[in-house]
Order: sequence, then structure tokens, then C-alpha cells
Amino acid sequence: MTDSVASLRRKITSTEELKSVVSTMKAMASSSISQYEHAVYSLDDYYRTVQLGLIACFQRHNSPNVIKISNQQDRLGVGVIVFGSDQGLVGQFNEVMAEFVTSTLATLSGHKIVWAVGERIKSRLADTHWAEKKVTLKDDFILPNSINAITALVGDILTDIEAQRELGTIDQVYLFHHRPQVDSIYKPVSQQLLPLSESLQKNFTDIKWPTNNLPEVLPERDKTLRALVREYLFVSLFRACAESLASENASRLAAMQRAEKNIDEQQNDLNLSFHRLRQSDIDEELFDVVSGFEALSDSD
Repeated sequence: MTDSVASLRRKITSTEELKSVVSTMKAMASSSISQYEHAVYSLDDYYRTVQLGLIACFQRHNSPNVIKISNQQDRLGVGVIVFGSDQGLVGQFNEVMAEFVTSTLATLSGHKIVWAVGERIKSRLADTHWAEKKVTLKDDFILPNSINAITALVGDILTDIEAQRELGTIDQVYLFHHRPQVDSIYKPVSQQLLPLSESLQKNFTDIKWPTNNLPEVLPERDKTLRALVREYLFVSLFRACAESLASENASRLAAMQRAEKNIDEQQNDLNLSFHRLRQSDIDEELFDVVSGFEALSDSD
């Protein structure tokens, strides 16, 4: 009986230590979510500035060829950027994204060049059936572990895309990532980055300039528009990365909350078992004392 009580003591101690680890991971996930969400909010003003610049270019002139990817006439390739997760304890985060990417790209013709941001999402994509044909998986990018590292990652992605554009191997660029949701933690979303869709250009041209002083694009409109498109791509990728990391940490937080609940239940069961065994042990000791006392009384 004593051995069982000692064993339960060790289990209770291990459970308390595990709960402490889970609580720490919960705090880290919550802090990370706040950090990445604030980064997304901080982009709003900058994106608004870029948007106004594009509005100025599109409203004063017809849509130019500068928004197209290359001068090749036989463009068939599709560039695909997919943000996943490099760490565990995120549930079906990568599986859901891989399925979403697979079903979306199945409707697109042409060869796909995929940049996977995260080693685990790359392995999930490599296991899919559509990856056997007309798909090239590029070397995966490492997910940043802080806001400050996102800028370098986005710069590397844009450099690779620009290299493929210069070679004329891609026709379009699509972006896939998870976006945080209030009711379902996150959901997978996609966005066509290039070429700028007609609906997006129409939205820019339909927006009224905020002041009565109409803008003038200087010095060269095409050069200015190219610079604004690059900034638009940068903001879109930065936002996607921050939203994906916020979704990842939200998924991890939910997993830690479930783990904490299970630990609490297990801890209660262990405590009940410990108290029952301890009480049984005490009862046996009392019974032995009473029995000894009665035996001595009878002998007297």
C-alpha cells in the first residue's frame, strides 16, 4: 500500500511540473499572438499610403503594362508562396493548409513553382498527389521567430520571385496563409499577388481621392508605379507572414488550453486516488492499534 502511495506522489509531482510547463507555453503563445497582431495593425497606415499611390497612378492613366510580370509571350508558370509552421503542438495547421493549397491549385493550369515557408508544410506538400507532376518545390524558407526577422524573410522571397520573373518562368503569383479568426481560431486564405487583378485595379480607380488637390505622379510614372507595386508586394507578404504566425500561436494556445484542462482532470483523479489510498493506509494503521489495544485489554 505504501509503494502505491509513493508512486502516486511521484505522478502528482510530475503532473504539477508538466502543468507549469504548459502554463509557460500558454503565456508565450499569448504574448506572441499580441505581438504579431499589433504588427498587422501597424501596417494599416503604411498600406493606406501605398494604396493612395496606386490610386494616383491608376486614376490618372490607363492600366499600364508595368504591372505584368515579364515580356515573355508564352508564360505558363505559376509562382506559389505557402506559409506553414516549423514547430509542433499546432494541431492540423499544416495539414489544413496543404489540403487547401492542393484543391486551389488543381484548378490552375501550367507548371507550379512553390516556395514553402516552413519545413513541415513543405513535407506535407511533397506528400500530396499533385506534387508528382508539374510542380517544383523550391528550398523551404525558415519561419522567423520574431517580428524583426520578417523583413529579411520577405526580402528573400521577393528576390526569388524577381529572379523567376526575369527568367520568364512564372506567369502568376499566388499567396497562401492562415488568417486568425474569432470563432474558428484560423482559416486558410489565398490571394493573387501578380498580375494585379482587374477587380483590384478597378477598386483603386473607384476610390475617391481624399482631398480636392488631385495628385501628380513624378518624375516618371512607370518607374513610380513599379516601386509602388514592389511596396504592395512587400506589405502583402509581411502581413501574410504575421497573420500566419499569429494563427500558429493561436492554434498552439488552444492546444495548451486543452492540455491544461486534461492535466487538471488527471491531477484531480490522482489526488482523489492518493487520498483514498492514504486514508486506507491510515485506517489500517488505526485498526492495528485498536486490535493491539484490545488484545492487551483481554490479556489483562
